[in-house]
Amino acid sequence: MWRPISPAGSMTEETIKMRKHGVQVFAVLAGAMLICTAAVAGGDAGAGKEKSVVCASCHGVSGESVMPDYPVLAGQHQDYLEHSLKAYRSGERSNPIMAAFVAALSDEDIADLAAYYAAQEGLFTLNR
Repeated sequence: MWRPISPAGSMTEETIKMRKHGVQVFAVLAGAMLICTAAVAGGDAGAGKEKSVVCASCHGVSGESVMPDYPVLAGQHQDYLEHSLKAYRSGERSNPIMAAFVAALSDEDIADLAAYYAAQEGLFTLNR
């Protein structure tokens, strides 16, 4: 049931304790959300750069392909890159060349590669 906020002088000790507890719970939940977001973002761009040597033959050193048949990876969204690489690995997306390259990649390898290419300048989103 909603009640209007009472002036500080009329709050009971129990009400003050409950509000402090509510603030503490909120702080813990907010901290947990930040930790989970960081875990989801994952990937080590430095490690991804080292692992991207093979990718460079088609997609360019920094992910900007000079050949129109190969997509630009630089600046692409990290989650999209991870999803795409995992789809090639599982066979959900079909491309014999990509399937061969990603077959031996671990989830960590994929996260690292995605972090590296997402950190590069390339694609951009227009502001509306």
